[in-house]
Amino acid sequence: MSWYLAALKKYADFDGRARRKEYWMFALFNFLAIFALASFDTLLGTMGSRIGLLSGLYCLVIFLPSLAVAIRRLHDTNRTGWWVLFGIVPIVGAIVLLIFNVLDSQPGTNRFGISPKETLA
Repeated sequence: MSWYLAALKKYADFDGRARRKEYWMFALFNFLAIFALASFDTLLGTMGSRIGLLSGLYCLVIFLPSLAVAIRRLHDTNRTGWWVLFGIVPIVGAIVLLIFNVLDSQPGTNRFGISPKETLA
C-alpha cells in the first residue's frame, strides 16, 4: 500500500524514474480498487453498459497518476515517455510495453536521473 500512496504523492510528476516494484504495486492496487468498485457498481445498480459509475469516476481520477508512473517506469529502462503512445497499437503495443515494464532498471545514472534502487541503498 505504501508504494501505491508514494505513486499518488507524485500525482503528475513525469520526471525521474520508478522502480519495477513501484509500478507493479501501483498496478495491483489499481486493479483491486477497480474490481471492488465494479462490484459495488453491480450491487448498487449503477453499472452502465461497460463501466460503472464508481469505477468510471475512479478511472478518471487515477488517469494522471497512472500515466505518470508508466512514464517514470519507461525512464527507468532508459526509454522516453513517448513510448506510452505505442500502447495504442493493438496487441503488439501492449506486449511491447509489458516487456519494457518487466525489464530490470538500468543501473547507475541515465539521462532521466539516478537509479531509485541506488537512492534506497
